[in-house]
Amino acid sequence: MCEPGCPAHSFAVPPAAGTESKEATAGKQRSETTWRNMETSQAHSSERMSTDLSELLKEATKEVHEQAENTPFMRNFQKGQVSLQEFKLVTASLYFIYSALEEEIERNKNNPVYAPVYFPAELHRKAALEEDLKYFYGQNWREEIPCPEATQKYVERLHYIGKNEPELLVAHAYTRYLGDLSGGQVLKKIAQKALQLPSTGEGLAFFTFDGVSNATKFKQLYRSRMNALEMDLATKKRVMEEAKKAFLLNIQVFEALQELVSKGQENGHPVQPKTELLRTRNVNKSHEHGKTLLRAGPAAGKESERTKMRNTDSTPTTSLVRWIMALSFLAMTVAVGLFAM
Repeated sequence: MCEPGCPAHSFAVPPAAGTESKEATAGKQRSETTWRNMETSQAHSSERMSTDLSELLKEATKEVHEQAENTPFMRNFQKGQVSLQEFKLVTASLYFIYSALEEEIERNKNNPVYAPVYFPAELHRKAALEEDLKYFYGQNWREEIPCPEATQKYVERLHYIGKNEPELLVAHAYTRYLGDLSGGQVLKKIAQKALQLPSTGEGLAFFTFDGVSNATKFKQLYRSRMNALEMDLATKKRVMEEAKKAFLLNIQVFEALQELVSKGQENGHPVQPKTELLRTRNVNKSHEHGKTLLRAGPAAGKESERTKMRNTDSTPTTSLVRWIMALSFLAMTVAVGLFAM
């Protein structure tokens, strides 16, 4: 039996040096040429992939993206553990951020460094946020919403970029808008369920993109437009750094809002349950429209809760009215009695 290593395990005896056939030599040359072409093609493909701005941003922000998703606020949000007060504060901060971002986008909408990714009808969020804030805070929402220092810092950065380095504006647009089109849709469902917001969408306009019929296809279009921006590699590296900074600014906003809520709880002003806040807002709204307690009757579901809250909140006033009516009735009775005598 032939053992491993014996000549019988070789299918052909290698030719002696200098005796290689012409066919073998030609085959070897063809093989080497093929490998060189493949390597060149792979190198070119790798180079194309590595210089696409969308791919560069995705890779550059991977780590800081995970940091943003793992802030206490976002972790709690994803678990559905979010109060209405926290949600309102986030909505307010987003209003300031998007107002600044879209102001600078409008400033640079015709600038070649941004124009290809200018999609106001599809993406802009300021008007939607105004709608949400009006729902949560009422007609005077502009006087009531806070702007924490971290949010102001983000706003100032956006204005600086728009005025002085507009080529970096795409980093902030990419970070915010594509995130809203992706994870934002998951957060919408969580918020609606956790806060028991109306199924008709009130309070959630920010997450609704009426101008985008297919989010996946639109994101593909947006990325292709990003990749078409005329930028040298040095500028692309600056955009990558700015995108990471955008994520860090978002993290700081979340942390500041979390601290704001925590301080409120420590100072004896706990965050009100969502139902109480919604009822209070509805009570104020009812008063604005001139509704009275006498007109409010029991109703099913949420309306009955709101009616109960109105009656509870107005107990002192109602009691006073009753005492006045009783005393008036008593006085009238006495007066009539005296008149009859």
